[in-house]
Amino acid sequence: MNEFIEKKPGENEATGTFIGGIKDAVPTMIGYISIGIAAGVVGAASNLSVLEVGLLSLMVYAGAAQFIICALLAAGSPPYAIIFTTFIVNLRLFLLNMALAPSFSIYTLFRNIRLGALVTDETFGVASGKLLAKEQISDRWMSGLNIAAYISWVLACMAGAAFEKWIANPQVLGLDFALTAMFVALLVLQIQNGQTGKLKLYLTLVIMVVLLMFVLCAFFPSYIAIILSTVVVATFGVLMDR
Repeated sequence: MNEFIEKKPGENEATGTFIGGIKDAVPTMIGYISIGIAAGVVGAASNLSVLEVGLLSLMVYAGAAQFIICALLAAGSPPYAIIFTTFIVNLRLFLLNMALAPSFSIYTLFRNIRLGALVTDETFGVASGKLLAKEQISDRWMSGLNIAAYISWVLACMAGAAFEKWIANPQVLGLDFALTAMFVALLVLQIQNGQTGKLKLYLTLVIMVVLLMFVLCAFFPSYIAIILSTVVVATFGVLMDR
């Protein structure tokens, strides 16, 4: 634990320590409570036990993928289809880690793998916000951010599965909108951090996703078209943002 909380000279608390990472993870943790509960409810409705939902959260740790896995399980899809679909959905995480990689090039491969394994859309948003604000981030700060978000997600998913019979209709509580709300909040934070200059690029990418999705729907099922269009446009966005 000392490697996480030790502070180097010249590093501020917000971006240099494990505790600083936990503090910056608080908004994400709050968002994960509602989303995780919804994921747990869906998992229990797909005939998964609380333990199975917990293991799924520990090993997959991706909200969108977990919702898709539960839907495929409920539909009786074969294991290979579930594994392949999960892999495609989570491909975006490679792009997110590639964007953060230059900031962690001084660390060992093992440490970077450990950090990258727990990066999500939301923790990436927090980290990139720091970088865009010209702040330096360390491996200890990133570990605090990642681990705090990870633990809150797993606990929220298990809580949702445990109390599924009392939350039969997540839409009534607005839990189905939680994921969308979190991404809107991350976009607002990006704009507040002075990224209005990139707003045109972001809007262009959104339009490209929609158009490509409609085109691909003519050749593939809708869920495959959404995945493919997202991966293609996300890759294009990374190249354009360099």
